[in-house]
Amino acid sequence: MAKRRASGGETSEESDLLTIRPLGAGQEVGRSCVMLEFKGKKIMLDCGIHPGLSGMDALPYTDMIEADEIDLLLISHFHLDHCGALPWFLEKTTFKGRVFMTHATKAIYRWLLSDFIKVSNIATDQMLYTEKDLEKSMDKIETVNFHQEVDINGIKFWCYNAGHVLGAAMFMIEIAGVKILYTGDFSRQEDRHLMAAEVPSVTPDILICEATYGIHIHEKREIREARFTGTVHDIVTRGGRCLIPVFALGRAQELLLILDEYWANHPELHDIPIYYASALAKKCMAVYQTFIGAMNERIRRQISVSNPFIFKHISNLKNIDQFDDIGPCVIMASPGMMQSGLSRDLFESWCTDRRNGVIIAGYVVEGTLAKQVLSEPTEITTMTGQKLPLRMSVDYISFSAHTDYDQTSEFIRMLKPPYIVLVHGEQNEMARLKAAIIREYEDDEDVSMEVYNPRNTQAVELYFRGEKMAKVMGSLAVKKPTEGHRISGVLIKRGFNYHLVNPTDLANYTELATSTITERLSIPFNPPFSLLHHHLTSLSPDAMQCFINEKPAIKMFDDVVSIIQDKENNVLVEWSANSTNDMLADAVLTVILQVDTSPPTGSVPVKIEDADLLEVEKKDEKFPSLVLQLMYDMFGDRNVQQSDDKVIHIILDNSVATLDPFNVSVECDDETLHHQVLTAAKRLHTALS
Repeated sequence: MAKRRASGGETSEESDLLTIRPLGAGQEVGRSCVMLEFKGKKIMLDCGIHPGLSGMDALPYTDMIEADEIDLLLISHFHLDHCGALPWFLEKTTFKGRVFMTHATKAIYRWLLSDFIKVSNIATDQMLYTEKDLEKSMDKIETVNFHQEVDINGIKFWCYNAGHVLGAAMFMIEIAGVKILYTGDFSRQEDRHLMAAEVPSVTPDILICEATYGIHIHEKREIREARFTGTVHDIVTRGGRCLIPVFALGRAQELLLILDEYWANHPELHDIPIYYASALAKKCMAVYQTFIGAMNERIRRQISVSNPFIFKHISNLKNIDQFDDIGPCVIMASPGMMQSGLSRDLFESWCTDRRNGVIIAGYVVEGTLAKQVLSEPTEITTMTGQKLPLRMSVDYISFSAHTDYDQTSEFIRMLKPPYIVLVHGEQNEMARLKAAIIREYEDDEDVSMEVYNPRNTQAVELYFRGEKMAKVMGSLAVKKPTEGHRISGVLIKRGFNYHLVNPTDLANYTELATSTITERLSIPFNPPFSLLHHHLTSLSPDAMQCFINEKPAIKMFDDVVSIIQDKENNVLVEWSANSTNDMLADAVLTVILQVDTSPPTGSVPVKIEDADLLEVEKKDEKFPSLVLQLMYDMFGDRNVQQSDDKVIHIILDNSVATLDPFNVSVECDDETLHHQVLTAAKRLHTALS
C-alpha cells in the first residue's frame, strides 16, 4: 500500500509536521471530536454529538477526513457530547481502525445511548443509528485499564483517571517520542463519590485541554451543596414541585447522595417523595455498584458498612404513567438540557405554577431549553409549538464536574507543556482562558508556552524533529564497541523504534526466522574421481577427500563447497547459497567441466605461485583462444581486438588493457580494468592447469 504523502513530496511518516484539528468542540461545547495526525498515524479523540442539534447536523465535521485512514479512536467518557456519534461512525462509515474506552465507560455507554435512541424526538429517517447499530458497535469496542500501556502499530497510549464521571479518562498518546495528553472533560476537585483527576508523572509535549468554564471559578463544594439543598427545601415547603433536569448518569448520582443525606437529617421532609425518573435507574445503579473500586476513598470505606447507592428516601420512577402528580415532590429527570424526554414533559406541565421550581445543576449548551430558561424569559415554546408563561422559579447551581480556572491553571503549572490546544469551550470563554494563561507566563523566562484555540476544522500545525536512534541488541551488544568500530547487522523497525541485531538473533527479537538455502547441482563426469581432486587442489590447497553418506567426496574452501561422487558417471556439487559461496561454487564447476571435456594426458597440474611471471607451456595452444573468448564475453566483441601475435587489446572508456596470453600478464593504466582482466585470465588459466 502506498504511504500517504505530506507536502514537499516526503511521505507522511518522514514528515515532522504534527496536526491537531477539531472536528467538533472547536470554540464550542458539544460534539467533541479531535483529529491528531503525526508520522503517518491518524487518531480520533472522542466522537460526540451536539446536544442542541439533531440528525446529521449534530455530528462532528467528519466530511473533512477519510474514515478508513484512521488508525485509532479513543473515547474519554460516556457523555453524549463525547460518544453519542460513535455507533454511527462505527457502523455507517468506512472506519476500520480500533476503538478503546475504559470498562466503566463501555458498560454505561450501552445503556445511555439506548435511552438516547428512545427519547430522541425526531423522525425515524433522521435517526443517526438504531438499537441494532448500537449492539453491533459494542463488539468493536475494546476496553483498557487505567495506566495500562497499549501499543497499536507504533502508537503508544495509556490513560489516567479524569475525575469528571465514573470511568472518565485522560489519554496520554506517544508517537515517535512525542507525547500528547488529551484531558477530555476532567475535574481536579474530589466530590462525594469520585476522586480528583490524576496529574501525569510525565510532562507532555502537547496538552489538549478542555476550556468549558474559561476563567470562571467554582464556589466551594460545601457552599454549593448548602445552596442546592436550601433551594430544594424552599420549593417543597411552599407546596411546589422541584424539577432537577440531569443526565441519567454522572452528576445524578452525586445529587442523589446529597439529597438522601439531607432528607435523612430532616424528618419533617420524610413525607415529601424524591423520585429518580429514569428508565435506566436500576441498570445505572448496578453499574455504579460494580465499579465501586473506581470511586474515591470515602465511598470505598462506606461500602464495607452499607451500600451508599441504596437510597432510603429516593424511589425509582420508570415512566410518567407511574407518577401521581399530587402535592410537593422532587423529581430528577433526564435529559439534563431538557431538549426532549421526561424532563421536558414535566417542565412544560409545571412551568406555569409559581410554587414550582427548576434547578439547573450542570453545564448547559447553546440552543437547548435549559440554556434558554436561564435568561428567565416570560414565556417558553412547548414541543408542540404552544406558548406557555414561565412562572416557576429558575435557579442555576452548577455541580458540573469540569475544571474551573483555578484547577486548570494549577494543572498547567504542574505539567508546564510547551504547547496547549484549548477545546470544548464557547468562543469567548476560550479566548479569555487563552489570554489568562499567556498573561500568567509572559514574564517567566523559564517557561516557553504557546497556546492555541482553534475553531472547528482549523488545524494547529506543530513541528517536532527527533533523532533516529537504533538500539544494538543480542549478541552484537556483548562486546562494548570502541571509537571507529563498525557494527553490522539487520536493522529492525518496530513502529518508531529501531533495533540492530545479528541475523542469527532475529528469531529472538522478531517473528522472523533465518533460513539457509542449500544448492545442489548434478553434473555428468566421466574421468576418475581422484583426478578431479588432483585438479581441485590447484584451485584451493584445502581440497580434502572424505566420505559423505558413505560416498567418496571432496570438501573445500573450509567445507563451504562439497563435491560428491553420486554415481559412476556423475558428481553432485553442494553449497549454502550466498553471493560469496556462489562465486566459489562457479569456480569449482568450471574445473569440473574443464576436466570432464579435456582429460589430462598424464601431466601434473602446475600450481600458480606468481601469475604475472608464469609462462604457459607452448604445447598448450588452447589458452589464447579460450581467454580471447572470455574477453569477448566480458567486454563485448566491439571492445576486444587481437593482433597477429595473439596479444589481446581491450578498449573500454578511453582505457586500453593489453593482455599477453603466453605469460598471463596485463598492461593497463586503469587499475580497475587491469585488475578485472588479470583476475579473469588467472582464474581461467588456473582451471586449465
